[in-house]
Amino acid sequence: MWEDFLNALNNFRRNKTRTFLSLLGVIIGVASVIVITSMGSSSTKQVENTFGTAGLDVVSITAGFRRRRRESVGLIFDESFREKLFDNVEDIKKIWYKNNLGATLTFGETSSTSSCTAVETGYLEMYNMELEKGSFFGVTDNEEGTQKIILSHDTAETFFPDGDAIGKKIMLVASKVTFGFEVIGVLKEQSTGMENGAAYIPRGFYAKKIKPNPEADTIMVQAESPEKAVALVDVINNYCTELTGTEYSVNVTSMQSMLNQMSQITSTMSIMLAAIAAISLLVGGIGIMNIMIVTVTERKQEIGIRKALGASPADIRQQFLVESASITLIGGILGIVFGVIISLAVEYVQKQSFIVNWQACGIAFVFSVFVGIFFGLNPASRAAKLDPVIALAGE
Repeated sequence: MWEDFLNALNNFRRNKTRTFLSLLGVIIGVASVIVITSMGSSSTKQVENTFGTAGLDVVSITAGFRRRRRESVGLIFDESFREKLFDNVEDIKKIWYKNNLGATLTFGETSSTSSCTAVETGYLEMYNMELEKGSFFGVTDNEEGTQKIILSHDTAETFFPDGDAIGKKIMLVASKVTFGFEVIGVLKEQSTGMENGAAYIPRGFYAKKIKPNPEADTIMVQAESPEKAVALVDVINNYCTELTGTEYSVNVTSMQSMLNQMSQITSTMSIMLAAIAAISLLVGGIGIMNIMIVTVTERKQEIGIRKALGASPADIRQQFLVESASITLIGGILGIVFGVIISLAVEYVQKQSFIVNWQACGIAFVFSVFVGIFFGLNPASRAAKLDPVIALAGE
């Protein structure tokens, strides 16, 4: 077989143009599959980087659709519901309540309308948000409702471009009432994650001064692990449906389940596009079969001489199968090289992380060799069946 492979390389060298055209279809097919799958993997990774790892164990609950029926029961996100949820649903580590309010922040002559979030102690730490300066809220800040505020990186730059925000007093106007807050912390710039408020205040202050005894706008349930967060989505939905007797009484989402869905969609699209690209491999295989039939016709005398010297039909079949497979073997290797180079160039231009789907490379390579063997089988069988007398007599 090694001798057949070397003979195949010599034949390729003698027919360079024909060999190149035969290789082209295989190279394009393999390279297309690799480019598509690599870009799919890179897109998935970029989505994961955008969301980050913080918050993957968190399930978000908001009010859902409430039917207009007398017997329908609406959920109230108060302390009683927090206790029921924690006692009746497993795999919950902690439950956080938060409220959002539209507020106008003012310092000196600078004013900005921003989304302010009232959170409980430890909420920001749970999301792995880091401080650039200052400190987070303490337990007493939430219990006593202190007038302290933590600013996002962008908000702090807007009001304090010199970076001296800590200890300054900033005015917050909510519900037409003005409150003064002391800046105790500035968050680092967040490039990932779902939590991106402009400013944060203690929920204890919100409950005492802005909206007494408020229901939570959003409940953030921290699961024992990201894997359990996905299962919690259905468990909480079912629990709330049983509690109210009404479907869709809440909207329950998980960042981990969202990531899983996006990854599944991206993978499905990549597989579909790769399958379409693989059609060019089949087209290249048909071209190889055509070239091999021509090759068999041109080399009849060589076949006749080998048979006259004792070569069996199996030897002749192997010779041409090896030659056909060698074309796709070389084409597969070149296709992988060009596919990786093109993927690297495209993702460099798009500023994406470069990820090669090596599994797809392996599958494309094996498939290309299989195509060579499959489409080379008919010409090889023709060559094996040639009568040596007829082969030696004809051109």
